[in-house]
Amino acid sequence: MKKDTFITGLFSGILLSAVLGVGIAYTAPDAMPPLNELPQLVRPPRLKEDVSFAGEALPMNIDTRERMEKELLVNSYYHTSTILAIKNAPRFFPMIERILKEEGVPDDFKYLAVAESNLSNGSSGAGAKGLWQFLKGTAGDFGLEVNAEVEERFHYERSTRAAARFIKHLYQRTGSWVNAAAAYNMGLANLNKALDAQSEKSFFDLNVNDETSRYVFRIVALKEILLKPQAFGFYVDEDQKYAPLKVSKK
Repeated sequence: MKKDTFITGLFSGILLSAVLGVGIAYTAPDAMPPLNELPQLVRPPRLKEDVSFAGEALPMNIDTRERMEKELLVNSYYHTSTILAIKNAPRFFPMIERILKEEGVPDDFKYLAVAESNLSNGSSGAGAKGLWQFLKGTAGDFGLEVNAEVEERFHYERSTRAAARFIKHLYQRTGSWVNAAAAYNMGLANLNKALDAQSEKSFFDLNVNDETSRYVFRIVALKEILLKPQAFGFYVDEDQKYAPLKVSKK
């Protein structure tokens, strides 16, 4: 092919594409998004003035308010995890609610299981297992069989019963359901040591590690979201939620 013929053909092709609007990189001007247009609506959830856990009001000073707002924000935008919690709640909450009531533990502690495992029978790197993330020693202390042949930390009902008794034990030792929740995370001995060292009586006044300092607030944030998911932008149809467990009467 002669050089001038090739150039003429190439030019004709480009011109035809421009006329027909077929160019690969071509986009109609009115299809382009205007500058500074946001791709989605993103705004922080609004915190209620009265927030409580297990009948104990959270002190709404500057420190606790900001910590509570942070956990609401984190869990509101942790979409995958929070949607799974919403879907899992109908599967596990009826069983957990029944056992907590039988053991005399406030209903709000069902949200502790969400914070611990997101209602899944998982394992942690530290060796904690099950819905309630029991370590082996604590599991044995509260009646769960754990050995080479049997692993009751994965048994939904028995582990929930053990967790309820453990939580009640922590409450009896700390005198507060909030402190009991904190002790579930950091250990009773560590909580008492921190309270004594800092001359405090409440978890809310303690200076502790980041995980524990966020722990109770995370539980309460999950409670607020799961109680009214649509208020936080989560829309899960009833037929998308998981059916309740069928528990044997044996």
